[in-house]
Amino acid sequence: MKLISWNVNGLRAVWRKGFLDWFAEARPDVLCVQETRAWPDQLEAEQIAPEGYEGFWVCAEKKGYSGVCVYTRTKPEEVVEGLGDDQFDREGRTLTLRFKDFTLVNAYFPNGQRDHARVPYKMDYCRVFLAYCQNRCARGEQLVLCGDFLQLPPVTNVPR
Repeated sequence: MKLISWNVNGLRAVWRKGFLDWFAEARPDVLCVQETRAWPDQLEAEQIAPEGYEGFWVCAEKKGYSGVCVYTRTKPEEVVEGLGDDQFDREGRTLTLRFKDFTLVNAYFPNGQRDHARVPYKMDYCRVFLAYCQNRCARGEQLVLCGDFLQLPPVTNVPR
């Protein structure tokens, strides 16, 4: 299975820059997109669900802000929008699709802001997200996490 995750920083913007051509060439089985910044009612049908794919969307209450979507060739057994916590779900940050062999969680993590004003919000989101994932694992689900979360520096001095 080919799974790709991409923070597009605005789906409509990347669409104008050749997204559909890239998508047709990449041919992922599943594409997780973060920071869509769009509601489906603002998009063309092929943007909502390109040919051969189903599209699943979670949007922020505020248009032009946040949002995630998943394009998949395989119909999921379950789709869960959000984490069950209004303060985060209003911003359209998390979408879960459960398939036969694994559960996919697509997340757009909050930015702490340069002045650190949203760091407490970001840390709260991380705690709720972790508890959500642990709960699903405790039910026996095998998780695949996609999103724009922490990027670690390369590991050095690792014994071989």
